[in-house]
Amino acid sequence: MGLINSTMLPLGTIAPDFNLLDVVANKQRPLASLKSSTGTLIFFICNHCPYVKHVLPELVQMAHDYQQRGIAFIGISANDIDQQPDDSPTKMKELMQKLKFPFIYLYDETQMVAKAYEAACTPDFFLFDHQMRCVYRGQLDDSRPGNQVPLTGQDLRMALDNLLTHQPIDPVQKPSIGCSIKWKA
Repeated sequence: MGLINSTMLPLGTIAPDFNLLDVVANKQRPLASLKSSTGTLIFFICNHCPYVKHVLPELVQMAHDYQQRGIAFIGISANDIDQQPDDSPTKMKELMQKLKFPFIYLYDETQMVAKAYEAACTPDFFLFDHQMRCVYRGQLDDSRPGNQVPLTGQDLRMALDNLLTHQPIDPVQKPSIGCSIKWKA
C-alpha cells in the first residue's frame, strides 16, 4: 500500500496552474475556469486507496456544505494507471457518477501537476485563498481506516470556516496520510 505523509507545500505558495482532463465532460479544464474568488480546495485522490474511500463521505458532504458558500472543490487523480488500472479516467468517471461527486474530478496523466503541488499521498488537501495563495495543506481530520476516530473533517472545516470569516488560519497543520501516489517509472 505504501503509506506516506503529505510533504506540506509551503504556506503562501501560489497555486500552480494547470489544464487537466475532466473525466465526465472528456475535455481539458484550466484552473482559471474552476477556481473561486472566495477560496479553492484542490485535493489529490484516487479510486483505489482505502484512505480516500474512508474520507469520501465527509469530502462529499463538505463539498455540499462549502460550495454554496463560494468555495471551489477540485479533485485530481495522478496515479499511474499502468500500476493502478482502477484509477483510469473511465473508472474515475464511473466512481464519480456512482457516488454523485458534487465536485469536478480531473486526471493528471503526466503527473506534472501533482509534482508542482508537491502532492505525495492520497488524500492530499490544499486550500487556497482568493489570491490563490496556499493557506492550508494537510489532513481532513484525525480519522483513519480502523482507528475508530469519527470522521468529521474538523481540521479542514476549521480552515475553511476561518477563510470564509477572514480569521487567521493556524499555521500549525498536521500532514495528511494515505497511500503514496503511484509515480510512473
